[in-house]
Amino acid sequence: MIAETLRAKTGMRWAFACAFTAAVAAFSISGASAESVLRVGNMGEPDTLDPHHVAGVWEDRIVGDMFMGLTTEGPDASAVPGAAESWTVSDNGKVYTFKIRDHSWSDGSPVTAHDFVYSLRRILHPETAAKYASLLYPIKNAEGLNSGKMKGMENLGVRAVDDKTLEVTLIAPTPYFLTQLTHYTAFPVPHKVVEKHGTDWVKKENIVSNGPYMLDEWVPSTHVKLVKNPKFYDAGSVSIDRVTYYPAEDRTAVQKRFRAGEIDIAKDFSSDQIDWLRENLPNQTRISAYLGNYYYPINTTKAPFNDKRVRQALSMAIDRKAITEKVLKTGEIPAYSFVPPGTSNYGTPSYVSWKDDSMVDRTAKAKALLAEAGFGPDKPLEFTLSYNTSENHKRIAIAVSAMWKKIGVKAELFNSEVKVHYNSLQQADFQVARAGWIADYNDPQNFLYLLQSSTGPLNYGQYKNAEFDKFMEQAAVTSDLKVRASLLAKAEAIAMDDQPVMPIYYYVSKNLVADHVKGWVANPRDTQRTRYLSIQK
Repeated sequence: MIAETLRAKTGMRWAFACAFTAAVAAFSISGASAESVLRVGNMGEPDTLDPHHVAGVWEDRIVGDMFMGLTTEGPDASAVPGAAESWTVSDNGKVYTFKIRDHSWSDGSPVTAHDFVYSLRRILHPETAAKYASLLYPIKNAEGLNSGKMKGMENLGVRAVDDKTLEVTLIAPTPYFLTQLTHYTAFPVPHKVVEKHGTDWVKKENIVSNGPYMLDEWVPSTHVKLVKNPKFYDAGSVSIDRVTYYPAEDRTAVQKRFRAGEIDIAKDFSSDQIDWLRENLPNQTRISAYLGNYYYPINTTKAPFNDKRVRQALSMAIDRKAITEKVLKTGEIPAYSFVPPGTSNYGTPSYVSWKDDSMVDRTAKAKALLAEAGFGPDKPLEFTLSYNTSENHKRIAIAVSAMWKKIGVKAELFNSEVKVHYNSLQQADFQVARAGWIADYNDPQNFLYLLQSSTGPLNYGQYKNAEFDKFMEQAAVTSDLKVRASLLAKAEAIAMDDQPVMPIYYYVSKNLVADHVKGWVANPRDTQRTRYLSIQK
């Protein structure tokens, strides 16, 4: 009896202690969850956080949370008012007048039209050596100033009418211009901060931004942490207080972290896991159409790749259907054009002439072309195929090298981390390489301009064709959309015959998104800004 009573009292005390501990834990968790945190597997280490020097989607996800252009992305990635609250367009479609909204930098200083004049002049100045400057060539005198053929940045077609009014003059009506302004090339940078600190302006102690988030910490190869910007004009509508971007490129490792609950979003996954993911994480596995092209650029300045027959042979020998259906298995579509089907302001893409030939016929033709170029069993074509670290890229490279082996080609594989890889591409320090292009705006020009001789570092293989350039230049000043589409199609037909790039497949976006992440909207650009998301556990 005594023993039972003592046991009962002890049990009551134990139960009370457990309840108290649980209550404290619940209070602690509640307190911790008061700060809403998003963790993203970003699949790449940023090279910089200066919007005028970034060039990859993994960098765009970060700087796009920190900065805001004249227009910005809505939840579905469509262009909506950003730093400009409104605008008007002249009758001839060439002059845009923007009213800058009343908002400030994260240090409290006002954002003005003068910041945009300074920023657009900065990115187009030859000394800045911005990789993406050519994207802004629709602006009057932009190309001449950026190329150094014209002097005096005051000649750029951009002027501040007053502190809150910006006027931008184009060389011709440009149907995608407002969407183009959502891109980081058009982001403003703080004039006084950049002038004061030079290249150090992006350091944590110096950097200021005008978007919904600001930099809290950047530990290279570990993470980038952003915190909510209390000075953001719409801060009251921003739910997530902190976002951490992890640069890991190992898709399998990131997937394991997602399954363990250590990250909330994975911006890619290894395709060999698709069957398991569809069976076990069907609601969190998000696959949708993506306006992009996975391709292999060829360095046309290096022999023997300056021979069109060699480039054509390599492209013909790639069995794209086998790659999409047997290697990837996640819905990608074999690519036989550089512009994806369904792109706005375009008709049917200009496909390669051998698109519908059998692989048997294509293989035979490829061997014949190589023989004409002087290669065969006694003199095999040998080169290095470069790709950035990723299980998917590696598997595709192995498959392609096996396909090339059937036509007597020996390709040695070489991989490097993403920022090193793309720096090599932009310096034309490669033979054949892997690349991917995701549209900055929904228009065929955004794909085809990569092959213009005036484009610079983004024309990885330094392709030059005067007739191609002529059609692109004519299209740039043509306002009739049907005529313009015809000119762009003629340019693409030339490129698809020359094969300076080997399109392999049209992308789909592949994300893992936790159930507690709300506000996610799939879209062809796969752009989901953190300001529109929330965490609801």
